[in-house]
Amino acid sequence: MLAALRRILRLDAGRRIRQGPRRLFVRARYDAALTNENNRRHWANADGLSANAANSPEVRRILRNRARYEVANNSYARGIVLTLANDCIGTGPRLQMLSLDREGNSAVEREFARWTVAVGLADKLRIMRVAKAEDGEAFAVFTSNPRLDTPVKLDLKLVEAEQVCTPDFHAASKAQAVDGIVFDEYGNPLAYQVLRQHPGDNGARWGLAYDSVPAQAVLHYFRVDRPGQYRGIPELTPALPLFAMLRDYTLATLDAAKAAAYFAGILHTDAPPNGEADAVEAMDTIELERNMLMTMPGGWKMSQVRAEQPASTYAEFKREVLNEIARCLNMPFNVAAGNSSGYNYASGRLDHQTYFKAIRVEQAFLGAQLLDRLFAAWVREAVLVESLLPQPMRALSADWSHQWFWDGHEHVDPLKEANAQATRLSNHTTTLAEEYAKRGRDWEMELRQRAKEAALLRELGLPPGEALQTPAEVVPVSEDTDE
Repeated sequence: MLAALRRILRLDAGRRIRQGPRRLFVRARYDAALTNENNRRHWANADGLSANAANSPEVRRILRNRARYEVANNSYARGIVLTLANDCIGTGPRLQMLSLDREGNSAVEREFARWTVAVGLADKLRIMRVAKAEDGEAFAVFTSNPRLDTPVKLDLKLVEAEQVCTPDFHAASKAQAVDGIVFDEYGNPLAYQVLRQHPGDNGARWGLAYDSVPAQAVLHYFRVDRPGQYRGIPELTPALPLFAMLRDYTLATLDAAKAAAYFAGILHTDAPPNGEADAVEAMDTIELERNMLMTMPGGWKMSQVRAEQPASTYAEFKREVLNEIARCLNMPFNVAAGNSSGYNYASGRLDHQTYFKAIRVEQAFLGAQLLDRLFAAWVREAVLVESLLPQPMRALSADWSHQWFWDGHEHVDPLKEANAQATRLSNHTTTLAEEYAKRGRDWEMELRQRAKEAALLRELGLPPGEALQTPAEVVPVSEDTDE
């Protein structure tokens, strides 16, 4: 028995030698991947849904309704959304042609500017920017408007997000359709299914008729947060619970302060029940007269309710919540609150850098995804209008290269900015075109206007602008002083 056991052990040892050393598997783990009693509720709603499944029609409907409610009833939410639209769009984009045909450039810029005023392009872009913040997306459909006072009758019809959907369940079941948008096998939109009637209109019924609009005639404005995402959610989504929290806290603070102001005093006694104190009806009221002394019932004392609201931390709490709300929009606190009392010059400029960069990114997106397509549609109609554009611009080989200008941002200290601009121009680290573009202006147009002014100054015998005397002493603004 023992001899047989020794032979088995020797065979097993030989087998281990032939197979080599045993492999050791090391299992590493992340603390964030652990689920325990402390974080179970926090991570309960985490899921692995795709972008389109997570942003289902019902989820987007709920988020849209709640965001619209907050913007309609919360002063901070309304101000934040309007400020964002005004800063991004401003007075509207301006076209600058970059071809070598100077006469053709001027004609195209003039006629396109005339058309943008006729259709109210700046107003419609601001509405779309507001819709992107509170609805998550906005749609614009190319239409023909014969009442426009321009030779080009192209117009834009704005469509709300819930009006782009698929009421046809057969079409909605297709794998290449995502809630009103039909895609090809490469992920390119082919058509948008637009309801003829808004589902929230009075008298709207299920099974509303819709039009299948080609994708070339639709502008879809939304932010893509995940790969494969085809519909947008409100940009205010992370801030919606914070808006509700801010309003609840403000109302609770106001209710506590009003309750303390309503009650002038409370009667209380230290005597035991059925003691020597005089009988007083419970919840009875006593009318007090101003500047008069009054006697209390025997055994009773009067104490005034302390007005402890708002607490000293009320303003600090509102500031922190507003700061967190504005962060999801890349907006600094002083812009969201409309209050820069706690800022100095340096901190104000530093906080605005992130905000202005986000605006430039948004404007570049607008130019590439919306305005370029809109300009191309305008060109297709403009070249068909007789004598609207010079003949070289109507040729197939015409150069339509261009760029978009937006409103510039005013500097807090114009003198500092002017000195810095002069320094950059003198050491050739910038150009006039770049400096004028920061202010949203066309450098060629501005220089031509400046030449006209200089010629008029010489004609009238006035000194040129360069010879005008500047103030002898200018007190510079310190970087650390409060503005």
